[in-house]
Amino acid sequence: MKLAAKPKSSELHPGPGFRIRAQVKRPEPDLVNGLGGFQTPDISDLMNRLYTMSTAIRSMTPTHLRVLGPACTVRVFPGDNLMVHKALDLAKPGDVIVVDAGGSAMNAVLGDLITTKAKFRGIVGFVVDGYVRDIPDIIKLNFPVFARGVTPIGPLHRGPGEVNFSIQCGGIVINPGDIIIGDQNGVVVVPQELAADLLQRLTLRKAAEKEYIAAVARGEFSNQWVDDCLAEAGCHLPVI
Repeated sequence: MKLAAKPKSSELHPGPGFRIRAQVKRPEPDLVNGLGGFQTPDISDLMNRLYTMSTAIRSMTPTHLRVLGPACTVRVFPGDNLMVHKALDLAKPGDVIVVDAGGSAMNAVLGDLITTKAKFRGIVGFVVDGYVRDIPDIIKLNFPVFARGVTPIGPLHRGPGEVNFSIQCGGIVINPGDIIIGDQNGVVVVPQELAADLLQRLTLRKAAEKEYIAAVARGEFSNQWVDDCLAEAGCHLPVI
């Protein structure tokens, strides 16, 4: 009796889901560095709070380590990191490797060895919608890693996956070259085509708010605007 062959449905196929793009458009370094002069809350506010990753994605390394740079995007099958390794060959110095692992807690998709390699290649950080491992040794590298959590279970190396195509990370769609800024407050994503206008608006607002912030620091402020909002909403204000 002839035994059935391996099911064709288990095979990997070229094309969508298993592809690599080598060349992508990146923002000018001055633009990236300019945005790096602002904290994530300021950036989030001026993007109407719509481009901030889920708070589940947080720093796994000392919180003073910030991540800033254009995204080299990676999509992996949950628990596999073959394309994360390949991304090390495609990312440019100054890039942030952003990994869409589907939020899976099953396996870590990177650890200390791949982080060490990334640091030698000039990559400035990882942001992972998934889990990582080897945190004590990663901390020694002084290299920022943001992720959903930590597990000792290591990855597989089979694929499929994609490098430098659109992904999602922490609920935000990210395209290659979008600017990633992460700090103690969380991670924001600045679409590349919006970055120049955003930097201009951030700079103008900083100048406009300088005196107000200084006055608050001196204790010179009024909450009259709160009463005005409440009155406009029809709230009865007691006499104090």
